[in-house]
Amino acid sequence: MPEPSRPGSTVTNRTVRCLRVLAVLLLAGCSSSNDSRTLTFWTIGREGEAVVKLLPEFEREHPDIHVKVQQMPLSAAHQKLLTAFAGDSTPDLSQLGNTWLPEFVALRAIDPLQRRVDASTIVKPDDYFAHIWSTNLVDGELYGIPWYVDTRLLFYRRDLLKAAGFDTPPQDWAQWRQMLAALSHPDRGIYGILLPTNEYEQLMSLALQQPESMLRDGGRYGNFRSEGFKRALAFYVDTFHQRQAPAITAVEAGNPWEEFGRGVYAFYFSGPWNIGEFRQRLPADEGEWATAPLPGPDSAGVGAAGGSSLVVFRHSKHKDDAWALIEYLSRPDVQQRFYDLLGDMPARRSAWDGGSLRTDPKVQAFREQLEHVRATPSVPEWEQIVNEMQLVAAQAVAGELTVDQAAEEMDRRADRILEKRRWILDHPRAAKAAP
Repeated sequence: MPEPSRPGSTVTNRTVRCLRVLAVLLLAGCSSSNDSRTLTFWTIGREGEAVVKLLPEFEREHPDIHVKVQQMPLSAAHQKLLTAFAGDSTPDLSQLGNTWLPEFVALRAIDPLQRRVDASTIVKPDDYFAHIWSTNLVDGELYGIPWYVDTRLLFYRRDLLKAAGFDTPPQDWAQWRQMLAALSHPDRGIYGILLPTNEYEQLMSLALQQPESMLRDGGRYGNFRSEGFKRALAFYVDTFHQRQAPAITAVEAGNPWEEFGRGVYAFYFSGPWNIGEFRQRLPADEGEWATAPLPGPDSAGVGAAGGSSLVVFRHSKHKDDAWALIEYLSRPDVQQRFYDLLGDMPARRSAWDGGSLRTDPKVQAFREQLEHVRATPSVPEWEQIVNEMQLVAAQAVAGELTVDQAAEEMDRRADRILEKRRWILDHPRAAKAAP
């Protein structure tokens, strides 16, 4: 006869075996879950330092998602992103300057987002500055969500203008020229404005005031020989030739905040980050300086639509999680906290309705300017083109080229840079078939 089983022995062994199998499955499941829900987020510059302070709340709201932030220095960010794309090692999502976005769209590196926006109860396009939102559209398709905004305007010495007989900042270029002339005393090393000759943003902003785009025929050719651009270039060059700005680079300018505080310059052309810099460096002069929107050729002007957007990379395995983080960072209350941490201005109008964003007069000038900005041409080669534009402009400042000659040279260089783009646009089938 078979030996009777001992009470409980078979059940105990079976239970142990089941528990062991269950433990293995649970461990494997936990490991897989942890790995699959780690979200990689690349940021540029100081934004990474600030955003990590906002993430604990996001992770509490999404306990199954862990965000790993990697900070890239601005000087290396563009190349690092391109290298990551080439090596198929892109993050799940990243901060991306809106002037870089067309390049990554052309590479098919990032996902379109309109479908997600349509389904979102948080990201509301009408709440964003319209022209900032438009910088994220390429051929009518949405690829990025504005994270923070940037534009440049005038910092000016209120006391110096008043002493020269002016009660308000300039309203048009003629009045601005009059002020620059009255405030400049080059024999004493005093100038109306600082315009570093190695920075393209100032001339580009003047050019955006014109009715014509700086590129023509769908971004195939340069349009620097247009009458509008030559008008902007002439105003820029004349500011140096009339000795209302020193012909120096940013490196030669040394400490612009101190020089501004000493009255060496009455106007300083810059962005929102310098509000904090001036307050820190010139605390005793808080009431003597202010900010104002840019004057245009004949009336109020427009600024450049700058800033950074959030994008999802095409090869991400966690696109839903990446979108959840974008929605969180897009909330008006979170954007207000981000501003308080870093000074980066919110992309959403409703985020400006509380705290210092609403009451600070130096900030309000940016709020006004952001309603009147214009996007730069949406081509991947844009930064290369404006860098060449500025190199040629510096030759005109030095008297080596006339305005007409400089405009012609800018077009020549732009046309050379855009040669590949023209071929792709003119041979779409061949370009699509190319490896």
